[in-house]
Amino acid sequence: MREYNTSYWMRFKRGPYFTYTFLAIQIVVFILMELVGLKQGIYSGSEDVGILYQFGAMTHAAIILDGEFWRLVTPIFIHIGFFHLLLNSLGLYFVGRILEPLIGHTRFFLVYMLSGIFGNLWSFAFGSSNAISAGASTSLFGIFAAFIILGQIYKNHPGIKYMSRNMTLLILMNLVMNLFDSGVDIMGHFGGALGGLLVMVIVGVPSNRLGFNENIDWKKRVIALIFFLILSVGCFYKGFSI
Repeated sequence: MREYNTSYWMRFKRGPYFTYTFLAIQIVVFILMELVGLKQGIYSGSEDVGILYQFGAMTHAAIILDGEFWRLVTPIFIHIGFFHLLLNSLGLYFVGRILEPLIGHTRFFLVYMLSGIFGNLWSFAFGSSNAISAGASTSLFGIFAAFIILGQIYKNHPGIKYMSRNMTLLILMNLVMNLFDSGVDIMGHFGGALGGLLVMVIVGVPSNRLGFNENIDWKKRVIALIFFLILSVGCFYKGFSI
């Protein structure tokens, strides 16, 4: 019994548990939104503006007038309708299960969360001031972009290079399609991707991962950190000037 418990714990530690945690949170939040909607006689609570706002979707007015800065974080776990949840959950499941074991749990957590927050800040600064925003897409674009940096670190690893090329194409295709869809927050997506690039440079990769003892020069990591902080503060102030 002791060997089994030890083996189970080791598998859990190696597994993508933050990926599964983020998935669980957004699914639970979606169910709660739907239940609140049904209680109020609303068929799809997750598509109701009032319920979205109640659960923490981002609006410029709430941040500027009410100082609800936590709305830069909560939209990561809120989705507008079932198909929005489904698409983002599939993206997180398939990409997160690959990325988290590659860079480690802490780095994955930082890339996912900070990309999402940075994407929301970018949307706050450059997006529509009348929109209500929600979705894990800002974080997803961040973890997609993380593979671009990994492709530069592991230049001699064919699998990583392949993923890097695919993720670059995926980001570009999505941004182009976003241009023709007024219901999509392209600024949030772009900001999430930019945030993912910067945060991945900042956190680097674990030593001797994949049999390669390669990483990012510490000077580049410091520059990326400074750039990330300057852009974050700039977006914050830009949002208030709208």
